[in-house]
Amino acid sequence: MAWEGDIRAGGRSWHRIVLRTHVIRPGEDVAEVVARYAGPLVRRGDIAGIGQKAASIALGRLVREADIHPRPLARLLSGRVSKSPYGFGLGKPTTMEVALREAGTARILAAAAVHVATRTLLHRTGDFYRIAGRRVAAIDGTTDWALPPYHQYIVMAPLRPDALAESIAAGLGEGVGAAIVDLNDAGSEVLGASRGVDRRVLAAALRDNPLRQGAQQTPLVIVRPLGLSWGRKGR
Repeated sequence: MAWEGDIRAGGRSWHRIVLRTHVIRPGEDVAEVVARYAGPLVRRGDIAGIGQKAASIALGRLVREADIHPRPLARLLSGRVSKSPYGFGLGKPTTMEVALREAGTARILAAAAVHVATRTLLHRTGDFYRIAGRRVAAIDGTTDWALPPYHQYIVMAPLRPDALAESIAAGLGEGVGAAIVDLNDAGSEVLGASRGVDRRVLAAALRDNPLRQGAQQTPLVIVRPLGLSWGRKGR
């Protein structure tokens, strides 16, 4: 355990228990990792969340940046991306190249065209990722503060996050939910969830990014509704 704290979301209070783990490696079983660390602590009604990056690393959804050779289109498009203080995102040619591979050239060009049009005519932002899709929005580029050796890797989202969440929930026992969450200091999103999990409320309960983003080795969180009298899982 690394940290505990409460938050209000969805009209009620939630207790968060953030868990430290070993350095997760490609090829590990995500459900087994969550069960090992969260299993002894969860209660019926809890939701166990794992950060998207940790889950993707275990699934092998990463590529070393040095091995990526951006095409001219990736260089052109990346130069027109607004830089964020939370990371480069698609503002680097290598990360844009990964986006082109993930979504396809036609979809990225369509997303770029819609973005330019709606930003110019409607002064609206966010349409690029709406068209490009969540798999593109969830791409994590390289950052100096990421846990080594993954500061050298670009990480993509899990291909089937809902199915992954269901497999995690199955390993935690009756009445325990699971989710794949994408958190950063700019916001929170639930990429995948098991049946019965309210994604909107869960995202709000994690809006302060309790997992952090550096080398803390805290990719797991248990989110517990307060005020319930349910006992241990399965009872």
